[in-house]
Amino acid sequence: MTNFDAETVGMLRDMREVVIRTDKHPDSAVVIWVVVAEGEVFVRSVRGEKGRWYRDVAAGSPATLDLVGRPLPIRPIPATDPISVNKVSREYLRKYQSSSYAQEMVRADVLPTTLRLEPR
Repeated sequence: MTNFDAETVGMLRDMREVVIRTDKHPDSAVVIWVVVAEGEVFVRSVRGEKGRWYRDVAAGSPATLDLVGRPLPIRPIPATDPISVNKVSREYLRKYQSSSYAQEMVRADVLPTTLRLEPR
């Protein structure tokens, strides 16, 4: 497992939203939420498997996060083990507790879209 450097992890921990672009649809940016749990970076698709960016990466398309103008090439890896899924759910609820959409990120149909991100 390869992880991001400490500065990048800190940025992602603090950012409310990031932009993701897939190589399959490079001109179409999607705003997503990102969490850091135990030093690892995770994302989920609020639309579950219907999310276009999620379908792209699930089919193997490389992707890039836009960190305020800084491109960050990523490799998404499915995180399907219950321990990871639960810790990511807790972190979404903690980080986004002030949003009425926080509960949307822990719906049963969203959990299978949990992805751990590594640098590409």
